[in-house]
Amino acid sequence: MTDYQEMYLHLTREVEKALRILIEAQRECEEMYIREGGPPLRVLPPPEPPADD
Repeated sequence: MTDYQEMYLHLTREVEKALRILIEAQRECEEMYIREGGPPLRVLPPPEPPADD
């Protein structure tokens, strides 16, 4: 008989591993950006709300 609990636990563990890999990759890229300086950032003003007619 299929052990659905073991299937669920296996899937949960593998998803957790994938998330950890993605989070680590994001951190590494952020550190690369900070080290290299990157282009200057520009803050844009918020868009004007639409006019009520």
